[in-house]
Parts: sequence; structure tokens; C-alpha cells
Amino acid sequence: MRVLVIGSGYVGLVAAVCFAEGGNQVLGVDVDGAKVAALSKGKSPIFEPGLEELLAKHLASKTLRFSTELMPAMGDVDVAFICVGTPQSEDGSADMKYVLAVAGEIGEGMALRSPDAPPLVVVDKSTVPVGTAARVHAEIARHTDRAFEVVSNPEFLREGSALGDFLEPDRVVVGCRTDHAEAIMKALYQPFLDRSGGKWFRMDPPSAELTKYAANAMLALRISFINEIANLAESVGADVDHVKTAIGADHRIGPAFLNPGPGFGGSCFPKDLQALLKVGREQGHPLMTLAATVEANRHQKQVLLRKVKAHFGVKGGTPAPLKGRRFALWGLAFKADTDDIRESMALELIDGLVNLGAEVVVHDFAAMEAVQARIGDRVRYAATPLEACEGADALLIATEWADYRKADLEAVGKALKARRIFDGRNLFRPEAMEAAGWTYHSLGRRAVQGP
Repeated sequence: MRVLVIGSGYVGLVAAVCFAEGGNQVLGVDVDGAKVAALSKGKSPIFEPGLEELLAKHLASKTLRFSTELMPAMGDVDVAFICVGTPQSEDGSADMKYVLAVAGEIGEGMALRSPDAPPLVVVDKSTVPVGTAARVHAEIARHTDRAFEVVSNPEFLREGSALGDFLEPDRVVVGCRTDHAEAIMKALYQPFLDRSGGKWFRMDPPSAELTKYAANAMLALRISFINEIANLAESVGADVDHVKTAIGADHRIGPAFLNPGPGFGGSCFPKDLQALLKVGREQGHPLMTLAATVEANRHQKQVLLRKVKAHFGVKGGTPAPLKGRRFALWGLAFKADTDDIRESMALELIDGLVNLGAEVVVHDFAAMEAVQARIGDRVRYAATPLEACEGADALLIATEWADYRKADLEAVGKALKARRIFDGRNLFRPEAMEAAGWTYHSLGRRAVQGP
């Protein structure tokens, strides 16, 4: 099948390489000439495990190519995916100007199609508000009387495991109104569903659009819930690891997304929750649980800073109370296996520590370049995790990279001024840290005070 993917950001690039892997001829289009040039040479603008390898494979096989030109493909393409950004507006809503601009271009390009060609299937792949399919249809129709259909096909990709999520989906959601559109979409996704045994859901476009927001909202709610339970567990002397295991064994609840952490971030959850809250207000149905989730997450992003301040006796009114202190920070991306620093708790932690007068030395396996571009020399950048710890008063862990869990803690302890860790990802067990003589603060578990 001839597939056009418009936009080569996170969603568009993953979709392009995966549809090529599915045996289709794929053209990726982006207005950024430098990005297109880099992609054409096999260089991905984002870090995602396995992505560059798959990109190189399909560039070499010529099943995948990139261009800045949309129109030349419009004559014979079977399906066009809109994968451009929907940034958050000042009022919390999703900004649809890029999506609608692409819809207008598609409408103009319809003139290049044969009058008797099958209807072009135009797919909203970007995360968009309810009602977007109708707006996209209206915008295309302003420019053409040729046959086309608009489909909503939300993505459910997790950064760090996006290729696996796409190639072996647990479900595919398609919002369409005709059998023709469903047949085109099934032809694209069936090889992946056959591999994974995933489920196919056909529904109307508004339901598909709402499904995406509802899924992200539910996951965000679970994260904030377990974070609040973890905070309470510390106060009452309970262990959140026991609690989450027991409640996760309930088949009505399940164990997923019950790991306490320093709050959620990234490109999806914060933006999508604000957009859904805006829709609820507009429709006269305020989403009170989601409003509470957003507030709980805002509070949780300060959890490590609160622990540091409590440990070092920081009190209000004291100028630069951490002056002369140095902190090692492991992890800058909002989660492991990505270089995405959008809404990362680590950036808020850096701000808090630096504003209190502390020196911060950071390390991350993928996100250091992005952070340096964002905040410059407010912190020092270490080439290795161990280097970050040299002469630091404590180690703070913000991202759950697997190699941090496997670190040589004896070497870390020798590099630090004192054996102190503030662990925002619960990478280690308090009992083991106590036996090794560490002062160890984690989430939802008893604090360990070293000798």
C-alpha cells in the first residue's frame, strides 16, 4: 500500500518506519528541510531504542523515503496520515492550526487525483480533541469535490518502547464511518495484529478521539493515586511495595502503573489532561478527578526537593541555605529509554536546588544535550554516573535507567562525601542499603539513616 505520513516527529517517524516494516511503500513529509536531510541519511532526531536501525533498514530497501514536498505524492497515495504537532494553547486546549493547515494542503492536492480514484483515506494520527475529524473533513472539503474519508486512529505509544507498541499492539482503535475506510486501515494493521493477537476496535470518530484522552487520563490518575498512597505510607510506617503488590493482585485493578515516582511528565500526559479538562469545562461537565490528578502531580514533582530540604534542615528565610553543597543528579529525561525532557521532574529539581544555592552535577544516558540546550551552564555535566558523584554531598535519582540500578554502589559511596541517596525511583531495597551503611530516602518506604 502507498502510505503518506505527514510530520516526522515522534508519532510520525515511528509510524513511517513501522508501516515500512509492514511491507508498505512509505513517504514521510516534513516542512523542516534539515530534519528531512538528516532522516534521509538515517539519522533520527529523537532517541528511541531500535528506531535508527529500522530507519536504516528501510531507507536501504527503498520502502521508505522522506521529502519536504507533499503534492507529488497526492496523485496515487492510498492513505495519508496527519502526524503533526498539537501544542498546548494558553487556555489548555490543543492548538489545531498545524492539523488544519495540513488538511487544507491535502484538499488542494486532491486535484491531482483521478476523478474515478477510490476515496482517499485521511487519518488523524495526532492526539486531537473530540470533533477534530469533522473539522478536518470540512477543511479538506473546502478545497475539493473529490472523494475522501477522514478517520481517527489514535496512537498508544510509550516512549522508550514505541516500536514494540506499534509492531505488536494490544489494540488498534479506528474511528470511521465506512467499510472502505475500515478495509484500508485493516490492511495496514493486520500484520501487526496477527503478530500480537491484539484487538481491533471500530467505532465512530468522536468515540475514537475521546478514547485516546480517556486512556491517558486513566493512566495519569493511577500514577497520581499510587504516589499519594506512597506519601501516606511513609507517614504511617507502611511499605508501599507491599501495598501495591497486594492491590495489584486484584483482577479488577491489576499491577500496571502502580510504581511510585516523582510525578509524570513527557509530551502526552500533562498536555492531554489539560486539553481534556478544557473540553469538560466547555461542555459543562467539569472533570473533577482529573483536576485533582493534575494538582497531585504538581505537588509530587517536588517530592525529592522536600526530602533534601528536610534532611539538610533548610528553613524558610535563610538566604542560599544549600550554598557550599554539591548534589549529583542521575537522570534528566522524564523516563528511561528516551531523551524527552518535556515536563521532566529533573528540571524542576535542578531549579529548586540551584535557587537554594547548591551546585548540581548531572548525568543522563540520552538527555544531556537537550538539557544543555535548555538551561546551559546552570549545572555541570558529567560523562559518567560515577563522575557525577565525585565530591557530592548526596546522590539524587530522578530517572529509572536500568544501568543506574546496576551501578557499583561501593564505588559510588567512595566518590560521594557521604553515603547518601535520595531515590525517586525506588531502585534499591532499604534493607540492603541499611546493611551497607547508607542514608537512604526513597518513596513510600521507611527512611534509612546511616551511621
